[in-house]
Amino acid sequence: MEVHIPPNQEAQLGELAARTGRGTDDLIQEAVDRLLAYNEWFKEQVQVGLDQLDRGEFIEEAEMDARVERMLNP
Repeated sequence: MEVHIPPNQEAQLGELAARTGRGTDDLIQEAVDRLLAYNEWFKEQVQVGLDQLDRGEFIEEAEMDARVERMLNP
């Protein structure tokens, strides 16, 4: 697989690699790992929310607005 990144990001990646003593390939692999892990976590959290909705565990919009208002203006 070949990945193209903009020159400014390539420069930043090179600086980070030099500063941390790691290779750019390692840094890119870590970034991909984190992206994929975040994507899985996000999908799980969406499913948690959907399951809560299915069980009727939610509040109406007006109540949420009131809660936010109380938080912002105690």
